[in-house]
Amino acid sequence: MKPTPHREPRIVAALLAAVLTVTAFCAADAIARTYPFGPDTRNVNDLGNQYVPFHAHLWDLLHGRADGGFLFNWQSGYGSSFLPDLGTYLSSPFALLVAVFPRDEIDLAVYVVTVLKVASAAAAMAWLLLTMRPGRWWAAGLLGASYALCGWTLASSSYNTMWLDGLVALPLLCLVGEWTLRDRDQDGVRGRRLRQVLGVLIVAVAWIANFYTAYMATLAAGLVLLLRLALASAPLRQKLGAAGRAVLTVGLGVGLAAPLVTVVYFGTKHAYPGRVREFVPVPTEDVLARLLPATYGFGSPAVYVGTTALLLALALPFHRAVPRRVRYGWTLLVVAVALSLQWGPTHLLWHAFATPQGSPYRQTFVLCALLVIAAWHALAYGMPRWRELGAAGGLLALIAVVASGSYLIRPFAWPVFFVAVLGAVGGLALLAVRQARGARLGAKSRVVLPALAVTLLVGTQLGEATATSAVAGRLRLGHMDDYATWGARQDRQAEAIAQADGWPRYRTDPGREQTVGNDPLMVGGQGAQYYSSLTSDVLSRTLTALGDGWTSRGRNVQSLDNAVTDVIFSVGARVHSPPDPHQRWFRNEGGTVSVSRQEVPSLVTVRPTDARRTVADFGPSPYRNQELLLGARVYTVPRITVRTADGTPPPRSTDDRPGVRMEGGGANGRRPTITANCPTGDEVYLWAPHFSGTARLSGATADGLTGRFRADHPVTKIAAMQRLGAVPASGRLRIELSPDRESVVPEDAVGCLDTARLRTAAERLTATGATRTTVSDSGEIRAELPPGSRGTAVIAAPRIAGWRCATGDDPAVPAGQYYGLIAVPLNGSATIVTCTFHPPGLRLGGAVGGASLLTLLALAALAAVRDRRLRRRTTPHPAPPRPTTPLPERASA
Repeated sequence: MKPTPHREPRIVAALLAAVLTVTAFCAADAIARTYPFGPDTRNVNDLGNQYVPFHAHLWDLLHGRADGGFLFNWQSGYGSSFLPDLGTYLSSPFALLVAVFPRDEIDLAVYVVTVLKVASAAAAMAWLLLTMRPGRWWAAGLLGASYALCGWTLASSSYNTMWLDGLVALPLLCLVGEWTLRDRDQDGVRGRRLRQVLGVLIVAVAWIANFYTAYMATLAAGLVLLLRLALASAPLRQKLGAAGRAVLTVGLGVGLAAPLVTVVYFGTKHAYPGRVREFVPVPTEDVLARLLPATYGFGSPAVYVGTTALLLALALPFHRAVPRRVRYGWTLLVVAVALSLQWGPTHLLWHAFATPQGSPYRQTFVLCALLVIAAWHALAYGMPRWRELGAAGGLLALIAVVASGSYLIRPFAWPVFFVAVLGAVGGLALLAVRQARGARLGAKSRVVLPALAVTLLVGTQLGEATATSAVAGRLRLGHMDDYATWGARQDRQAEAIAQADGWPRYRTDPGREQTVGNDPLMVGGQGAQYYSSLTSDVLSRTLTALGDGWTSRGRNVQSLDNAVTDVIFSVGARVHSPPDPHQRWFRNEGGTVSVSRQEVPSLVTVRPTDARRTVADFGPSPYRNQELLLGARVYTVPRITVRTADGTPPPRSTDDRPGVRMEGGGANGRRPTITANCPTGDEVYLWAPHFSGTARLSGATADGLTGRFRADHPVTKIAAMQRLGAVPASGRLRIELSPDRESVVPEDAVGCLDTARLRTAAERLTATGATRTTVSDSGEIRAELPPGSRGTAVIAAPRIAGWRCATGDDPAVPAGQYYGLIAVPLNGSATIVTCTFHPPGLRLGGAVGGASLLTLLALAALAAVRDRRLRRRTTPHPAPPRPTTPLPERASA
């Protein structure tokens, strides 16, 4: 079959864009020597801490190996809602591809998913450009790659995998807008109905894949559609009809995505609050600097789109072959969006009225897309002439002069820029010559000049994009935390956890010496560790009150290696790993992976009182707070004496961190000390949330490992309570401190644990707790209690929103809370306690999604009936057949 002439160039352009994108993206990683083409990891920041572990958990879910299901996650944070995390990090259709990779190649799986997303964005943009206006297929492919390889992709989103779904969504949503502009009878009834349904599905998939960037892409597509309507010469009624169809399409698509979007929305409402930041625009020279290749910065908009695309976009206002309304309209839209990045109210609008805690320019891909579309209009109407290219070159030179004052332009950026300018100008000049002289050129020149120009432009695009990506990859490693890819350490941890696992009879914690912020998702087990933008407020506050540490301003809670909390949360096995040699802030002291065990109560215990307690009822001392949850006194909290390195009392803290202040470093080899008296043989714990450095208990009773504390100021990290060893026979303990920065030690920093009392308390909770406990992957826990149990059944899981509980055959009611844990009052007659979890917002989202689906089906049915009636009215009735005279029967012989 002969291919459709209008569709064939789009297919070829899309393929070219994808190939160019994959080539440049992978070549850059090879040059930067990052995974999978070199020894250096690419798992920087949240990519290693969040996204790779979440994809590993998705792999476990798809292969039936996870503790929990798509609604609830039993592995992280002692039990957390998983559907909001799924909607935030894993709902992209691309994410399902991890299932075809081996589990220990999860880093490669995430890399392949990343490359495929970027390539898909390039193909989608190339397709959109040729849909907007016919033109050269190779130019659409080149500009499609320019969009996908924009600075936002290379500097900000290559390690924020879920944002790349917005990169794919934007051209697709603009394509849906183009469909609404088509004449109602242009493609026939079936084509029109198909596009209506397909448009709704594209919007739905975009919002399901990543609603955060889909929101930005939808705003951008709306602006593009409004401009296209303003530039169209159609009657007002037809324009209003197209706008109405677009609004209906978006409304139904977002409605279909509502079951996931509402769950994520309510998940953010119950999440631990992050830092509130005020938006401060970056200087103009920094914005202009990011238009140039090989520049990098974390807090500035990465608007690089390639020198060729930038030159064409700058030439558009001067290009007289382009209709005046078109060139001015697109130019004004680009300028308006660029200014909106720097103005507070529009900044909030782009980010759904919440300034991000990280980079404040996450909407930059919108401006990159508009620059590429403007460049396409400058090329699709014919090559700009010499005068127009000269004006664009003058603007580019002015941008370079102003940008030269920015610290973001490093010395190696200028050679890349100059070579890119020469290549882009040379290629465009050859095309201009070919267009100006046309028939006056020989047959050979008419072929050679365009071929040489395309080769030059493609080579320039590949070279500068590769350099920009490689620079971003190397500089990210220099100023962000990074994490090793899966290797021997994770193999040993996973093997130890699998051998010790006893869930749900008890939990197995991956250990204090973490490898990434989500170790339970990465290597298995059921621990306190959890890092998500949706980490619940009650979990973070409960564990902080018990002495746990965290990073990322409370959203990355850590494992708490403490005997009391292990009893409270039924941690019967704990993995102990040596410090991760990949982390440079701690000295590697060697060691092997080991597992310690202790007898712990069931997940469900019974407390004799039916009093309700919340997290707000905790006090300032984590040792006393642990005793409140345990229900027994097990700590001695002595008065301590703190001395600086020169033996003098340290000054009091002058900020909101209570305690005494000490400076980093020591004097003449001496160190600051803490001294106290405790019962002989007790375990010594040190709680210093705002201390950064190491601490060691003096004497033979000290543990082999040094206590490591990581804190920061302003408070983005706090240190967890740690065990240092046992109290010596003298009862006099001495702790030597080695702070590496200004730190604070609180007055009740030391706690001495009586292990005999703890065993007695654990035995009592075991005797009165559940005799049998079962859990389900959907988030249900069922416990059988001893007859006559009274008081409160306490489930060792945080009381996050969504839990409902029942005793016996009674109807389920919202669960109570016992110092942050799930609590169910008992009346002495029921012996069965059942708690089920329902993600908040799921019912509302399901209702909206169902209504949207019914509306879509009803509209499709009405359209089909209307079209059938229209065909009946317009189809002429055939003339009645002429009467025929039957043939005479043949006479018999």
